[in-house]
Amino acid sequence: MDPRPLREVEHALEMAQGVIGAAQVTLRLPACHSLKDKRQVLAGLLRRMRTKFSVAVAEVSDQDRWQLAGVAVVCVSTDHAQADRVLASTLSYLRAGEGDYHVADVTTELITL
Repeated sequence: MDPRPLREVEHALEMAQGVIGAAQVTLRLPACHSLKDKRQVLAGLLRRMRTKFSVAVAEVSDQDRWQLAGVAVVCVSTDHAQADRVLASTLSYLRAGEGDYHVADVTTELITL
């Protein structure tokens, strides 16, 4: 048996790195006057983001405040540039869709595994 293919596979596994792209986004929801209003705005927005960008997204903070929402957006890739592009596209989408909400703050991070 030729050991070369096995060495190539081992080398490829050593070189493969996972990258997690994460963004923490604070949204202001001035038109919301109840938690029900907030849920309606966020449910549609988060569903569209999941579908359009294949990201994991969830409300992670300010859940009891009806005019603020802390949203986390996460993607996984093998390439830093790709993870950065996915986050940038997602954040551009958020900013372009402002109407019922406004992007108040964004923090991003790329984590190499």
